[in-house]
Amino acid sequence: MSHAAHQERLLTVILGPHVSEKTTAAADKQNQVVFRVRLDATKKEIRAAVEQLFNVKVVGVTVVRTLGKIKRHGQTRGRQSTWKKAYVRLSPGDDIAFMGAE
Repeated sequence: MSHAAHQERLLTVILGPHVSEKTTAAADKQNQVVFRVRLDATKKEIRAAVEQLFNVKVVGVTVVRTLGKIKRHGQTRGRQSTWKKAYVRLSPGDDIAFMGAE
């Protein structure tokens, strides 16, 4: 993979922030930020993408793959999409602010 193709892939690894009560508590206690990421993303790619996009130092990455739930609407059954989230621990002093909040 060429350098330009690798840089382009890093820009597509992170799909967006995942904000919930649990992720807010993790951000406050352990200096972690949680992102929704591509299903085929690796920890090294996630680390490189966060460091490149937000200019911060990443200490560790933990990845969780969440299976899509089975849902019913009447007799029709379906499944929500499976997705992956990454808990990214930042070095002390670094911070990522979403929507201008700090």
